[in-house]
Amino acid sequence: MCALFGWLDYKGIVPYKVLKKLTQALANAAEERGTDAAGISYVHDGKVTIFKRPKPAHKIHFNAPNDTNAIMGHTRLATQGDKKQNYNNHPFAGHADIEFAFAHNGVLWNDRDLRKDGLIPNTYIDTDSYIGVQLIEKQGKLDFDSLKYMSETVEGNFTFTVLDQYNSLYIVKGSNPMYLLHFETIGLYVYASTETIMRKALKQLGLHKFESKRIDTEEGDILRIDKNGKITRSHFEPRIYRSKYMSWYDLDDSPYYNMHEEILLAYCGCYGVDSADVELLLEYGYTCDEIEDMLTDQSLLREALRDVKYMCGEGIYEDCYGSVCL
Repeated sequence: MCALFGWLDYKGIVPYKVLKKLTQALANAAEERGTDAAGISYVHDGKVTIFKRPKPAHKIHFNAPNDTNAIMGHTRLATQGDKKQNYNNHPFAGHADIEFAFAHNGVLWNDRDLRKDGLIPNTYIDTDSYIGVQLIEKQGKLDFDSLKYMSETVEGNFTFTVLDQYNSLYIVKGSNPMYLLHFETIGLYVYASTETIMRKALKQLGLHKFESKRIDTEEGDILRIDKNGKITRSHFEPRIYRSKYMSWYDLDDSPYYNMHEEILLAYCGCYGVDSADVELLLEYGYTCDEIEDMLTDQSLLREALRDVKYMCGEGIYEDCYGSVCL
């Protein structure tokens, strides 16, 4: 599943100690979506720096220098690439016309095909996500065009973040979730994969008391937030995939759907949840984002399954998550 998190401070109002605590709070909260590894990237003396370890976030001390203007972070649930080999963990370093760091939430499955076809070279890094870095490097430039090319070439389930050496943050919104807030009065952007992660981190620091505005991101959006806080946008065309998993809420009886569902069904077992229960919730109209929240808060899962199974006429049942439901 994995999680993305980070912030960009463009006014210099927020004290360093608060930003340092914000990094750790976001990382710890994001751990609910991945405990195999965690890491951050930031710019120091004009160079992109990456710090990552094959440990849960709460066991890592994130300590960026006090001149840091932006943090791009990641917590990992490993699917491909041994987490013990730290080069397989996020963020990844890249270099086109400028240096950058790259992080990915999701699963890509055409990395081997792209290497076999010679579109990108072989590498010692086993993680599927790394093809995103290589595709940007292939274009020789980090900009909207190269990010569009990368997003339309990969196949899978994703949202990407990229931080360049000039403290510009890019968000490439695929089918995976993204929650972005702007605290205009204090000159701060904060992002996390889910609202749950965001609220948990902000509440810990008291930042939830400050006025903020959510910045909308839709699938296919590419956002660039520069070091001065200015947002510019572009767009890529999301791929659509054929699948056997269809729900009653799909429009126009289309035989296509986004692979977010298949990925969810593939790794729900990592949370001790039966894929049959996930399929049942999908059939009754729950979204993938809602079910992902349930995987990390199984009281929500039990409540949803109770309601659905009651509608199915099952009455009282004992679920496999330790509760007797009416």
